[in-house]
Amino acid sequence: MFWIALPLSLVYLGACGLMYVRQRELVYCPQDTRVEASQTDFSLVREGVTLRGWVVNPGQAQALVYFGGNSEPVQVNRERFARWFPRHTVYLVAYRGFGASEGAPTEAGITGDALALYDHVEQRHPGAHIDVIGRSLGSGVAAHVAAKRPVRRLALVTPYDTLADLGQAYYRWLPIRLLARDRYDSISHLSGYTGRLLVVRAGLDKVIPAANTQRLIDSLPRPPQVLELRSADHSNIASSPALARTLKTFFAPVDPSASKPRPKLRGPGRQVQAPAFSNTTAQVRITPGEKSHDQPRRLPEVRQATVPRPHRERSRPEQRQ
Repeated sequence: MFWIALPLSLVYLGACGLMYVRQRELVYCPQDTRVEASQTDFSLVREGVTLRGWVVNPGQAQALVYFGGNSEPVQVNRERFARWFPRHTVYLVAYRGFGASEGAPTEAGITGDALALYDHVEQRHPGAHIDVIGRSLGSGVAAHVAAKRPVRRLALVTPYDTLADLGQAYYRWLPIRLLARDRYDSISHLSGYTGRLLVVRAGLDKVIPAANTQRLIDSLPRPPQVLELRSADHSNIASSPALARTLKTFFAPVDPSASKPRPKLRGPGRQVQAPAFSNTTAQVRITPGEKSHDQPRRLPEVRQATVPRPHRERSRPEQRQ
């Protein structure tokens, strides 16, 4: 029995060692994103590494930073983002080692670059609030930025809880949680986030298991707005009309005066505080039969406080509730 167990143990340890050494080759897939530097219109240098990308709608007061998915050429979003966010200047910058950016991808390098990009955008838009979108791999990058910088509105498209847990779901027979060098722990990073948060999940996603997305949602300090696109998968979710509608509404320009505290609205037998930038936390699901102009259906288990509207009496216009 010993002579059987020993070679099996050695094979298992060898597999663990190989996974530890070569894991970044499995995590990062930049080969499909390559582009010539001459095709980009934006660059940023950090620690001797030049990051390159594109700026959409330059000159707008508001700014939005997009962190793309693994193997996603971020430039494919230029036209749609120009339409979706006409009042935002949008920054699409490839990770180090991706697109036309130099360097090799690591969590420390990518997240450090993301913070440098945020700081650069903040300097270019003085006094403006910066919004962030992260998709797939980029959801972990966006969560890191939201933990370190004041992100006003954050949208996570097909996100996961941690990259280590995601890897464990793929390689159940290996101790990935112990071996992972790049972890992208969104649960920890978002534990103190208090801004507006939108989570978009694909019903047919075969890349990010639903359980990993759900664990992230359950860990958040307060319920996010959730959009579930039942007929979308991990790759085609960007073409969903419901996604376009939701993101345009979520990142719609906000009146600066709305940031001031609002008074409590009084109704029969209750008081409800109306916070600035309040947002529905109900889940929204889009089924295959729904058209783009249909109103999203809300899940019955999610409850939302109803604020009665003040009314005026016709006979006594001076009295208000």
